[in-house]
Amino acid sequence: MSAHARPIAEGLFTEGADPQLIGARHRETGRIVFPMPEGAEAAHYEAIPLARQGKLWSYTVQGFRPKSPPYAGADDERSFKPFALGYVELPGQVIVETRIETDAPKDLKIGQPMALCLQTFKTAPNGEDRLTYAFRPIAQ
Repeated sequence: MSAHARPIAEGLFTEGADPQLIGARHRETGRIVFPMPEGAEAAHYEAIPLARQGKLWSYTVQGFRPKSPPYAGADDERSFKPFALGYVELPGQVIVETRIETDAPKDLKIGQPMALCLQTFKTAPNGEDRLTYAFRPIAQ
């Protein structure tokens, strides 16, 4: 990541050494969601930090480059590398859809402990990195 980096969208996660996803708790029901709703719906929620660790709930490997749009990755057909994506359960909170940061998708296991990390999604022409969140396996 470059010294100049910013999130792909505001309000997804905190920045710094120990980033956290920003979820939302419904003021009446207590239901937790991610990401924070926008517009008029947002008034019914309060922002809350989500757990930094969870367990792999389900996953798959994206073996081909998705269609553009909506895919906005910095790669092309030749430079595309398969990646894992799935769901991570943050206990007592919510299940989050996410990229899984791993060089060995074959080693992933349902229930495996995972930790939040930030990664560069793409670099803008001005050299600024656009950051997204992901989860990676916790070494045991």
